[in-house]
Amino acid sequence: MRLHGLFLLAVFSLAFLQLVKGQSLPRCQTSCGNVTIQYPFGTSPDCFYAQDRSFNVTCSKEGKLFFRNNAEIIDMSHKGELRVKFNRSYTCYDSQGNLSGDSYYNYSLGNLSLSSNNRFTLVGCNAYALITTFGSQGYSSGCMSLCNSRPAQNTNCNGQGCCTTDVSMPLDKLKFRTRSLRFANTTPSVYEFNRCTYAFLVEDGQFNFSSTEDLWNLRNVKDFPVVLDWSIGNQTCQQVVGTSGHICGKNSECFDSNRGAGYNCKCRQGFEGNPYLRDGCKDINECVRTDINKHNCSDLSTCKNTPGNFLCMCTSGYHLNTTSNVCMPKDRPKYIGWTQIVLGTTIGFLAILLVFSCIQQRMKHQKDTKLRQQFFEQNGGGMLIQRLSGAGPSNVDVKIFTEEGMKEATNGYDESRILGQGGQGTVYKGILPDNSIVAIKKARLGDNSQVEQFINEVLVLSQINHRNVVKLLGCCLETEVPLLVYEFITSGTLFDHLHGSLLDSSFTWEHRLRIAIEVAGTLAYLHSSASIPIIHRDVKTANILLDENLTAKVADFGASRLIPMDKEQLTTMVQGTLGYLDPEYYNTGLLNEKSDVYSFGVVLMELLSGQKALCFERPQNSKHLVSYFASALKENRLHEVIDGGVMNENNQREIHEAARVAVECTRVTGEERPKMKEIAAELEGLRATKTKHQWSDQYLELKEAEHLIGLEILSAQGETSSTGYDSIKNVAIMDIEAGR
Repeated sequence: MRLHGLFLLAVFSLAFLQLVKGQSLPRCQTSCGNVTIQYPFGTSPDCFYAQDRSFNVTCSKEGKLFFRNNAEIIDMSHKGELRVKFNRSYTCYDSQGNLSGDSYYNYSLGNLSLSSNNRFTLVGCNAYALITTFGSQGYSSGCMSLCNSRPAQNTNCNGQGCCTTDVSMPLDKLKFRTRSLRFANTTPSVYEFNRCTYAFLVEDGQFNFSSTEDLWNLRNVKDFPVVLDWSIGNQTCQQVVGTSGHICGKNSECFDSNRGAGYNCKCRQGFEGNPYLRDGCKDINECVRTDINKHNCSDLSTCKNTPGNFLCMCTSGYHLNTTSNVCMPKDRPKYIGWTQIVLGTTIGFLAILLVFSCIQQRMKHQKDTKLRQQFFEQNGGGMLIQRLSGAGPSNVDVKIFTEEGMKEATNGYDESRILGQGGQGTVYKGILPDNSIVAIKKARLGDNSQVEQFINEVLVLSQINHRNVVKLLGCCLETEVPLLVYEFITSGTLFDHLHGSLLDSSFTWEHRLRIAIEVAGTLAYLHSSASIPIIHRDVKTANILLDENLTAKVADFGASRLIPMDKEQLTTMVQGTLGYLDPEYYNTGLLNEKSDVYSFGVVLMELLSGQKALCFERPQNSKHLVSYFASALKENRLHEVIDGGVMNENNQREIHEAARVAVECTRVTGEERPKMKEIAAELEGLRATKTKHQWSDQYLELKEAEHLIGLEILSAQGETSSTGYDSIKNVAIMDIEAGR
């Protein structure tokens, strides 16, 4: 009988030890809703760690898992963490600031504790919140939020509308409560957007404050995730390992809890599962896994799984290098050694050659970069950037082209691509990679004055946005001389149509009048409508391009000048083309918009007569078209000057009016010349066959002598060398291009 009693005692002791070790009974519940129940937690006495009832959880009929019946469990982890939901407490007021309702909760943690990975948070204006614990000694912590108006939209709890603080409680504080209250004397305006104050615990990173949404009703959120820390017992691993109180299973390790009391378990390297069950840690088969636990055997090996690890088994004829896990041939032929030596030497030589080549390429690249930078500065890149930044709003999106792209576009600057040559460089026909055709202007090599003119042209064109001005597409400053890229105008220049290879009888008066109107309108725009007034300074038929529809495009702004808004004229170096040059500007060096008016008058005379501005084959007193034209108009023999293919009985009056406008434009004194706006309106009136605005002819006879004096000055220009004149320095500095 006594022996039978001892046997029953041994069976009971063994059963109790197995329960402590984590052998849950087969009937233990493994999940509740979406939460997996893992030992040491359980829902019945036989299924949780029996020495601590804090691990007893409850599954409701609705499929929700609860800790101590009032905190819903979200997740549980073997690492000693339990995630639950805690309700927020609140205190609400009506619009007058009177208390209308409040709610707060007392929570009991059992032997668990609040994790330091939580934040105690208050949402509300002019409020404070406290978290208070109950134990052998009271403990309180909290924060306050101050604001008399709605804070700016933000997602930070910075003390305005929201505040937050760390949570760190002694382990003996097993119960706690959260509560929020409003400060007295809160301004009534606060209650318009914040009726309630809220206090709650929340896992760090799980709440982002929004002043526009949370101050009114906390977005109707009633509970927040909170992390609880748990551990087994209150002894350390050193104290418990080897005793009956140690419940870590096979292939697991014990580690001290970060709570400061008790211990936790984890599976060893190469194992996974529940370390609190006796056989909960199962071996990982690295040979079949594809995640971070995958083997690293080489292709020639076969992976063999071992408990907590794996081996790489080599095929026949190979042995395993245990350092690199690579299979190597067992018996290598002797020639392999020599082969390796030769191969190593060859690879070394190629590596040295590659390094030398890389260094050489790098040095060449640095040299090319330095040379391109040198050309960029030499070609006025810095000056261009400085001037564009100070020239007002820009209307042109200037594209920067590379040197290689310009070479390919012009076929290496082939002579067959040359469209024309002038005082400011050579113009090439270019074909870009997208097969678009452009005109590329290249400055003269070695002529430093051309750099200033190129920079000036970019500066001027950046201020212009007009359909009758040739469009600047970009520039290239990486070359020895700068390049400008324009839209390609297909039908040559007005000079070619009047005097050159494109001379055609179909070039009617209607065409000529329309071109005159377009040029006049463009100059009027430059003088008065551009963001900064612009004087072209080199208006002539060679600088007026025509497209396939014979639409005029004013080009070549290298000599142009921007006129400050507070000035009407500038003192500059004299520059222009004989036959078109304003005599008043030539004598005084004072440049104003009337200089362009004079040049336009000469262009208009060319359109009417079909004759060049300057022709030495005409008599001495008529070699300048201005004097020849003015004399013919005065002596009523205009028909001798007008192009025979232009005048007919239907347009005689229009031509006479246009001739009068041309003479008005070429008066000696700039004050007597009309403005380009008036000229454009007058010519437009001719085309529209409306009543013409008449200018007074009072100066035609009274100032004729003075006009002829100016013509004699122009005549003298034709007989002397062509130079520019600076009225300030009294120094001749610039070639004046002869009329073509």
